[in-house]
Amino acid sequence: MNTNKITIIASIIIIILIISIPTTYKVIKNHNNHLYQVVEEKIINDAKECYYAKKCSEEKITLLELYEKTSLEKVINPVTKEYYNENSYVEIKNNKFKFVVVE
Repeated sequence: MNTNKITIIASIIIIILIISIPTTYKVIKNHNNHLYQVVEEKIINDAKECYYAKKCSEEKITLLELYEKTSLEKVINPVTKEYYNENSYVEIKNNKFKFVVVE
């Protein structure tokens, strides 16, 4: 009887772990992706503003250029809490804006 209780309790614990570990991982991953998306949208919106106001005319707009020509303040990576490299840039191709991180 005693070994049955131990087997049942161990099985329940294993089932809970099998369900909770992947779920927690997915929730954290989604949260981090949303944080990155918000920061990228902020940078891209400032790049669009600069590009369409003809303050920035190149197809690669660096963060340093955005800091100087727009109201964008220094941007921090939301997960690592470090400042993005000022050489990171927004690339413009066919009126599509994409943020590229330079390490």
